[in-house]
Amino acid sequence: MNTTQSASHKHLTLNQVLIFGGLMVTLSMGIRHGFGLFNLPITQANGWGRETFALTIALQNLIWGAFQPITGALADRYGALKIMIAGGALYALGLVGMAISTDALNFTVAGGFMIGLAQTATTYSIVYGILGRNVSADKRVWAMGITAAAGSFGQFLMIPTEQTLLSSFGTQNALLILALMASFMIPTAFLLREKNFKYVHNIGDQSIKEALLEAISNPSFRLLTLGYFVCGFQVVFIAVHLAPYLKDLSKIYPSVGAPAVATTALALIGLFNIFGTYSAGILGQRFPKRYLLSAIYLLRSIAIIAFLNIPLSPMSTYIFAAVMGFLWLSTIPLTNGIVAQIFGVKYLTMLSGLIFFSHQLGSFCGAYLGGYLFDRTGSYLLVWEIAIGLGAVAPCVRLVVASLDKLGGTNERMPWEDITKQFKVKQ
Repeated sequence: MNTTQSASHKHLTLNQVLIFGGLMVTLSMGIRHGFGLFNLPITQANGWGRETFALTIALQNLIWGAFQPITGALADRYGALKIMIAGGALYALGLVGMAISTDALNFTVAGGFMIGLAQTATTYSIVYGILGRNVSADKRVWAMGITAAAGSFGQFLMIPTEQTLLSSFGTQNALLILALMASFMIPTAFLLREKNFKYVHNIGDQSIKEALLEAISNPSFRLLTLGYFVCGFQVVFIAVHLAPYLKDLSKIYPSVGAPAVATTALALIGLFNIFGTYSAGILGQRFPKRYLLSAIYLLRSIAIIAFLNIPLSPMSTYIFAAVMGFLWLSTIPLTNGIVAQIFGVKYLTMLSGLIFFSHQLGSFCGAYLGGYLFDRTGSYLLVWEIAIGLGAVAPCVRLVVASLDKLGGTNERMPWEDITKQFKVKQ
């Protein structure tokens, strides 16, 4: 077996990675999870259609996905510290820009481009790269599940926090307070510093170009990419448009129109996400990850069908939110675990970012189509139906080729040349 180590450094302890990596994603993912609460207050205050806000969030997700492989490659090459510091600063500045913007273009640049770029440097891909270099292979997927659960806790924590800030201080001040909170990602980055990080490239080691070619030519990688598109579409559409969807239907079902219903539903998504991502990390150590991913995508579609076909009430909304929450980010430790299992950890941040781009393409479509089709049809029904239909793609994930079985569930990396030869033979 080839041993490829991307850095020579003193390892962080498991507790350091879990606590401070978890704190980083808690802040980054938690703040963004509450953006849906700002949808109606911002669009109504500025006289914008929902398409404007939807486009901003859609662009944010697209920028996040498009630049994640680049940011990941830089973190793999130079270490994550400077990347995370820049990300924390950009996140805070983006929130300030959203607060003070009075026209749609400036709002979209701040909330779309700046925060999208910041998220490439402060969310899962970067933290998982640190985790991969500092946690042993036998605990890697479990640790990824713990970190994802921390991000889920941030979503649970920040939804009521952001609603309270909106109610108590108004939209602009709420965003400024969130900017202050985002700035705490900068000192957190120093607590994740890998001391004496030094990129090492030994003769015979796989280069970045070789890693990219191997991944792109790998059928498993392509199928994971396809599945992640479905994931992004479903979760971001719900995160951005659930609150206005409930508000619209309050004319028929008055009990769901109160802001507390949407706030509670989004908080429940975050709460049950904790259990879902942790469970995924545990199950991913014991069962084939590709089958678990297929089940997650399919169950989401079933949950949406049930939600749309039973009488709407606060309780039905909460049950839907709990089920979706359990399935929300469960894909993350499983998908990243498969990537690390096949390709190793040397370029884990970059390759995770590459596959994440597909997720964000789906996120862009889910966020933007929600606003675009609503403004033109006066309903979210068509987008719900698209989300259900995309769930039919999930069985494709089951077709992740038999190479994973060849690896026998181990998290250790085979020589990349040997894997490439296997795929050439199978194809």
